[in-house]
Amino acid sequence: MQLKKLVAGIDMGGTNTVYALVDEVGTIYGSGTFPTNLYQNFDQYIVALRDGILDLSSKIEREHKIMGIGIGAPNGNYYTGCIDSAANLIWKGSLPMAEKLKVLFGGIPVVLTNDANAAAIGEMIYGSAKGMKNFVVITLGTGLGSGFVVNGEVLYGHDGFAGEFGHISYKRDSRQCGCGRRGCLETFVSAPGLKRNTFELLINENTQSSLREFTFSQMTSKDVAIAAQNGDKIAKMAFEMTGKILGEALADLVAITTPEAIFLFGGLAKSGNLILDPTRESMEANLLSLWKGKVKLQLSNLDEDNAAILGSSALAWKELNK
Repeated sequence: MQLKKLVAGIDMGGTNTVYALVDEVGTIYGSGTFPTNLYQNFDQYIVALRDGILDLSSKIEREHKIMGIGIGAPNGNYYTGCIDSAANLIWKGSLPMAEKLKVLFGGIPVVLTNDANAAAIGEMIYGSAKGMKNFVVITLGTGLGSGFVVNGEVLYGHDGFAGEFGHISYKRDSRQCGCGRRGCLETFVSAPGLKRNTFELLINENTQSSLREFTFSQMTSKDVAIAAQNGDKIAKMAFEMTGKILGEALADLVAITTPEAIFLFGGLAKSGNLILDPTRESMEANLLSLWKGKVKLQLSNLDEDNAAILGSSALAWKELNK
C-alpha cells in the first residue's frame, strides 16, 4: 500500500486551538482541540500541541507520513514564523511558534500566517478561487480580516503584515477600535459593527422593532439576522447600512488591486443575501466605470466548520509544492 502523505493544519484562536491531519485534496483524517490559554507557559502549549498531533497520527490505521505543518494564528508573521504581540493571547512579545514546532517534529517544514491569509489560501486550494491568480477574501467575524492574493501569491508586504483592510479609516475620530484608533472600517463592518449600527438606528429611527427588547450586551449579530429574515425594518436597515459601508470600501479596494473576485467569509457572511445584496449594490454604484460588472462578489463556499483548518493545511501544501 502506498504511503499516504498528510500535513498538520493548526488553527490557533484566542479561545481554542484546533488541529487536524489533512491530505492534499482536503480530506481530514481526524482532529482535536484544547483551550489556547490553558498553559501559562508557551513551551508547555507547544508540547501539548505536538502531543495532540502525534496522538491523532497514532490513530490513523493507514500507513502515512506527516510532511509539514501549516498554522493560522493571530498576528502570525509569514516571514519570521512568529506570533507578534497578539492581544488575545496570554503570552506576550514575539512567540517563535514555527521554529519550536519544527524542532519538535524533527525539522519538517513549518509555515505560519494570520488567519485571514490562511482563509485566502484555503479558498485558492480547496474553494471557489481555484485557478484564480488575483482575488481577495474578506473575513467578517469579531473583526474584519482580509487576505489578498496577487499574481497567485499572498500579499505579505515587507514586514509580513500587509492587507489589514479592517483598519483602513472609514470615519476618523468616531467609534473606538480595539487597535487603539478610532473610526476603523471593522467598527462598522463586522459582527459587533452590525450590532452598533443596529443600536444607532434604534436611537435615531422612530420605527417599531422586535430588537428594542434587547439590551446592547444581550444582542448578537445573529439576533439581528433572524429579525431581518422575519421582516423587521430596523434589522433590514442595519444590514443595508452595513452593506453600503462595506461596498463603498470594496470599491476603493478594487481601484488598488483589481481582483477577479472578492469572497465574503465568516459569521456575518452566514446571513447570505442580507449582507451580500446591499454590499454588491453599493460596490457597483461606487466603482469606476472601468471596473463595473467585472469584479465578482460572492460568498465563500468553504464549510466554515472546517475552513480554518483547511486554510492552514493549504498553507502547508502550498509551501511543500513550491
